[in-house]
Amino acid sequence: MAGPRLDEQLCFALYSASRAVTAAYRPLLDELGLTYPQYLVLVVLWEDEPCTVGHLGDRLHLDSGTLSPLLKRLESAGLVRRQRSATDERRVDITLTPKGRALEERAACIPDRLLGPNDSAADELAALRQALQMITAELHARTAL
Repeated sequence: MAGPRLDEQLCFALYSASRAVTAAYRPLLDELGLTYPQYLVLVVLWEDEPCTVGHLGDRLHLDSGTLSPLLKRLESAGLVRRQRSATDERRVDITLTPKGRALEERAACIPDRLLGPNDSAADELAALRQALQMITAELHARTAL
């Protein structure tokens, strides 16, 4: 008996949607000189600054091996500062530079430019986002066992 067809698989729908979203963001982020993962790091910092590498990893579901090069490039671009905590040598604190903080205003319009400010599907997109967050939480809980 054959398994589900490709177009019937949730994993493929999620994969395709993720690639489409990333591709749609690319030209908008190119204007800011950012990659999509760098943008996500900055979004967390704009919400939660200052924070630790561990906090960024928790929010973005990334390990420090993935985050470290991202943060190094953001630091080289003059957008963030990395500094060892004075109270705990194991902790690295991340803060925005004035240049990184100023970029928030330029980036604020990206979601509206992508989907439009008065999108008639706003309720459906909010429900989809909530469903995806639920699926993600469930999968993380299952793999943490």
